[in-house]
Amino acid sequence: MKKYDYTEKKDTRSGFGAAMTELGRTNPNVIALTADLAGSLKLETFIEENPDRFVQCGIAEANMIGVSAGLTIGGKIPFATTFANFATGRVYDQIRQSVCYSEKNVKICASHAGLTLGEDGATHQILEDLGMMKMLPHMTVVNTCDYNQTKAATLAIAEHIGPVYLRFGRPVIPVFTPADQTFTIGKAWVVNEGPDVSIFATGHLVWEAIKAGEILSEQGIEADIINIHTIKPLDEEAILASVRKTRCAVSAEEHMLNGGLGDSVAQVLARHYPAPLEMVGVQDTFGESGTPDALMQKYGLTADKIVESVKKAMARRS
Repeated sequence: MKKYDYTEKKDTRSGFGAAMTELGRTNPNVIALTADLAGSLKLETFIEENPDRFVQCGIAEANMIGVSAGLTIGGKIPFATTFANFATGRVYDQIRQSVCYSEKNVKICASHAGLTLGEDGATHQILEDLGMMKMLPHMTVVNTCDYNQTKAATLAIAEHIGPVYLRFGRPVIPVFTPADQTFTIGKAWVVNEGPDVSIFATGHLVWEAIKAGEILSEQGIEADIINIHTIKPLDEEAILASVRKTRCAVSAEEHMLNGGLGDSVAQVLARHYPAPLEMVGVQDTFGESGTPDALMQKYGLTADKIVESVKKAMARRS
């Protein structure tokens, strides 16, 4: 198992903020919009340096999406920012009609996603957003794993033409992605190579997959660990190349099992290479208030759960 060390922990939303500061200095067409959450999205430096390219929409998320769509007509690149729950569920009609149907170049940047939002509880812990967004025609969906990858992804989506949903979070997590690693939309990152099982992970669960890989390696099981940072378009080639080698797989995500990464992987395998697949994610339920670590343990989004699922998948392999 390849060793991944880290020297610091950072929140992924700060990676987004750092990229926005860079874009503010290098791309005059980038406009930042927020629904009363500039501080939570780490936009302070962007706003200080570019006050004429910042729009405070207030607690009016639907209006923010409409304004963003309109800005694209004049050649601007709007980054519409708020919490993931409000960036998707509250404004789904506006995203569908004004952004995706019209193929507008809007970047919807959603923080505080998943259970790791923590104490704010079920009303804010969106667990359905990846499914909601990936079903929309023309929408690209990205879910990053750490500070460096979030920064790189933010810079990449600014160059991408078309609607994008970028998902990141609040908790501090290990920074293990190389700072100079190229981010390519739709191209998975092979974190570790191994012949025994494929682990497809996204977002905060990538680090849990790495920890699971270390546990498995000590037990003589070497895992292919694939960071699926782009949920749509999905890197089907990487998925199939891995599973054709290992003949069994596990998916891991901080999201509802229905509609998430596991569903997408299952579709690929069903169409092209049927193989045992175990899914680690949230069952058909809402979240609750608690510390991020306690919630991840309670809902089974851990390295130990991935290890358990790996053994189930391997046992099912013919």
